[in-house]
Amino acid sequence: MPNEAKQRGLLKLMLKLPALRGQLQLLSAKNMPLASLCEAYDEATSMLDRQRRCDPQDASMVAEYELICLEIEEEVISICLSSASSESNP
Repeated sequence: MPNEAKQRGLLKLMLKLPALRGQLQLLSAKNMPLASLCEAYDEATSMLDRQRRCDPQDASMVAEYELICLEIEEEVISICLSSASSESNP
């Protein structure tokens, strides 16, 4: 199950961050923090989707999960940038 969540999260991140697709694919296989973030992103986006479909919608929960997703995206970008700069500066 966690491997499926990691894969779904990776695919969602690749759609959300198209400029980082190739790097995400490479790093997700060898970078454990990124792999964990992929799993967390799958869970957070799934919960966000469920919250958005609720009637009545809980605006504070939607905002909270939007923030969680954004923070994960920012952390993923940071990992990718850090990895890219360490590869270019041996």
